[in-house]
Amino acid sequence: MCCLQSQKQLLQNYKVHFVPGWDCHGLPIELKVLQSLDQDARKDLTPLKLRAKAAKFAKATVKAQMSSFQRFGVWADWNNPYLTLDPKYEAAQIEVFGEMALKGHIYRGRKPVHWSPSSSTALAEAELEYPEGHVSRSIYALFRMVSTPSSKDILLEEFFPDICLAIWTTTPWTVPANAAVAVNAKLQYAVVEAKSLSEDVHPSAGNKKKRLGNIVTEPKMPFFIVASDLVPTLEAKWGIKLVVKKTLSGSDLENCRYVHPINNMECPVVIGGDYITTESGTGLVHTAPGHGLEDYVTGLKYGLPIYSPVDDDGKFTEEAGQFNGLDVLGDGNAAVVKYLDEKLSIIMEESYEHKYPYDWRTKKPTIFRATEQWFASVEGFRQAAMDAIGHVKWIPAQAQNRISSMTSSRSDWCISRQRTWGLPIPVFYHVTSREPLMNKETIDHIKSIIAQKGSDAWWHMTVEDLLPEEYRDTASEYEKGTDTMDVWFDSGSSWAAVLGERDGLNFPADLYLEGTDQHRGWFQSSLLTSIAAKGKAPYSSIITHGFVLDEKGLKMSKSLGNVVDPHTIIEGGKNQKEAPGYGADIMRLWVSSVDYTGDVMIGPQILRQMSDVYRKLRGTLRYLLGNLHDWKVENAVSYQELPMIDRHALFQLENVVKNIREGYENYQFFKIFQIVQRFVNVDLSNFYFDIAKDRLYVGGTTSFTRRSCQTVLAAHLLSLSRVIAPILPHLAEDVWQNLPFQYTIKDGSIAGFVFESKWPSVNEKWLAFPAEEVDFWGKVLELRTEVNKVLEIARAGKLIGSSLEAKVYLHVSDASLASRLLEMCSVNNDADALHRIFLTSQVEVVPSLDHELVQNISHTGEYVVEDDRVWIGVSRADGSKCERCWNYSPQVGSFTEHPTLCGRCFNVVGIQPTPAMAAAIS
Repeated sequence: MCCLQSQKQLLQNYKVHFVPGWDCHGLPIELKVLQSLDQDARKDLTPLKLRAKAAKFAKATVKAQMSSFQRFGVWADWNNPYLTLDPKYEAAQIEVFGEMALKGHIYRGRKPVHWSPSSSTALAEAELEYPEGHVSRSIYALFRMVSTPSSKDILLEEFFPDICLAIWTTTPWTVPANAAVAVNAKLQYAVVEAKSLSEDVHPSAGNKKKRLGNIVTEPKMPFFIVASDLVPTLEAKWGIKLVVKKTLSGSDLENCRYVHPINNMECPVVIGGDYITTESGTGLVHTAPGHGLEDYVTGLKYGLPIYSPVDDDGKFTEEAGQFNGLDVLGDGNAAVVKYLDEKLSIIMEESYEHKYPYDWRTKKPTIFRATEQWFASVEGFRQAAMDAIGHVKWIPAQAQNRISSMTSSRSDWCISRQRTWGLPIPVFYHVTSREPLMNKETIDHIKSIIAQKGSDAWWHMTVEDLLPEEYRDTASEYEKGTDTMDVWFDSGSSWAAVLGERDGLNFPADLYLEGTDQHRGWFQSSLLTSIAAKGKAPYSSIITHGFVLDEKGLKMSKSLGNVVDPHTIIEGGKNQKEAPGYGADIMRLWVSSVDYTGDVMIGPQILRQMSDVYRKLRGTLRYLLGNLHDWKVENAVSYQELPMIDRHALFQLENVVKNIREGYENYQFFKIFQIVQRFVNVDLSNFYFDIAKDRLYVGGTTSFTRRSCQTVLAAHLLSLSRVIAPILPHLAEDVWQNLPFQYTIKDGSIAGFVFESKWPSVNEKWLAFPAEEVDFWGKVLELRTEVNKVLEIARAGKLIGSSLEAKVYLHVSDASLASRLLEMCSVNNDADALHRIFLTSQVEVVPSLDHELVQNISHTGEYVVEDDRVWIGVSRADGSKCERCWNYSPQVGSFTEHPTLCGRCFNVVGIQPTPAMAAAIS
């Protein structure tokens, strides 16, 4: 789409900078490299060897993709694309990072982040996906209370020591890291007593989705606390009769204590936020600050330990005791559930289907895990980002709401990754204190090194060489950091690396274009880095598009076998009958035909439809070229001398060009597709071309009516070939190279190529076609349609075969319209003659339906136009058939030299030279 717009801008004489770029760092490429190596090769793989292989793979991929884009007919600065692995790009990115760090927007902290055990790295929100159908193993568990604050002893003393807190969690593996139970101060809670087990629910019922815990079979269950509003729901779910013994507020429970179900340590009840509701669960939330963002915030408020006994591979560490080494998403989760049930701490275990974050690369579940990471603090510039969003033009407009919502609610951005293939975070750590060393001097020095040597320098140079001169003496006290930057920070720095470094480019960019998923990706990362560093959005306009689905509206996948490969569309598949090659223009035509603001569909049937549309358009252009084979500019008829039908045709053409221009300017390419298709099929093929054939083929090569028609055809050819060029450049250029005449632009030079010809200039004279004439020709077109209906009736009645065998009679109740039609029956120029427009041999306007002729006409019809009745009759045409033009005329047989010709053809044959064969493009 960006290519369509940029090529249109070129036609309007603008200089367009379309800079293509590739994100070259990151996990996908690193994984590709690792997957290509056997175990022995991996053992010998140093960071520099891995980076060299990753760079080679990235560059090869760029080369292949670039070739595909060029084959699609995309125009861009292919000789100077931006690559995030380029040293100059990396240096610009380091500068952006440095500006943010020096302004206090970058910090290091230990907090829970999305962690991918399958990739062994932290992930940003933009690197997650939430597939349907994920099922978690949820539990309703009991944590035994041991005390209440002295000021509240009287509230619960009657229930001790047999009282518990009932919690619900979808991540039982986080219970070893539990540090508190959170309640909502505004909710009401109930102390309930479990009386009996419903007859239709049993612990050993064998229900795989739901299983009651061992405590339910005990002779007496403890009292437990749940949200009052949830008592009926839990009663029905557990199949247990719950009797409310007492109610109290959430604030009454603050600072009560309970015993951790695994390590037996005492933990507090705390007040959480609005995330604690009665929509699900029990109204009490198991809180593990090391494994959840809301838990972390609550933990900071109460000074809770940030405990996360899970390693990079998603396995329990030694801190988890008996669970050490178990996979938290697998056997570790099951082991925790089993242990809690054995300790009579589980009321129910239940399968729970919900949305859950997956690593978008490995397609495997992630976890929340507290680690030391580098973050960009969005809070420091969130409002500035929100304000900037309002000054950007969003296409479609609803995209603004989407990115506003995401930006206003997003948490701090985790920008560090535990990978090798990426741009290093330029930080040094003190070997003893682990304090980071990062300031203007160190950042500037590293930036200058990377600009010259690339980011590999971080791995092959020593700490002493990487530090500025003033730190050389203490270099032995520091070591290099091993984290690399999030790839979204890479792509989000493109405004600095491209706009800020290249001559002729200005900040901000006029346009960014990407898919709807980039509201939380490139669009947002670019916005955040630019606002944080420069205080301004990096783009003036944003276009977002949907995803490409198959013809049935299904997501494409190799497993379904419904992937539509652009290369196959263009070149064809192995079986050319089943998968013919359509060429690049067909694919570009399809792009223009769809409403890209939503998801779009493509497949064999759709491509065949596009091919038909393309062939129709190509046929139209061939018609124009073929009928202009002998055309010269000096043959043009002035506008004032043109027949009215030709002026009307130019009026229609100018409006079409105007509407197409607006379509490009508003990025509504599908409207351009619709306009062109209707114009070609209805206004040209079905009307003007249909009528013009008689003037072009019969009227004589040098006749006025043929020259006037060619004047109009030349205007259509020049305009159509230029307005379709951004969408169909190959077809447009094919036409241009076969123009039977040269086209001179305003500066006097000859346009040798279509993109040198400039966009058609506005012709105010053509647009000034009188409104009453526009209205009249609209009525003529409607009348022609109705006449054709009656001709079809006559044809079905065997009265006529060809429409030229017919004579049409008209009676119009509107005197003004009748008078105008009567004039067209005897008009001086043959082009405006009514019988030529109807493609019949004669037309007669009768003054009254009482006319004797009318009584003898058997094939008739009528319709109403603006409250005026129009009657139509059809009879056999008068006279005999002219063997040259096939029109019927009483004059046939009147000429001794050519007794089989009508008067018009007799005059043409008498003076007409033998014509040369018309040439047309294949």
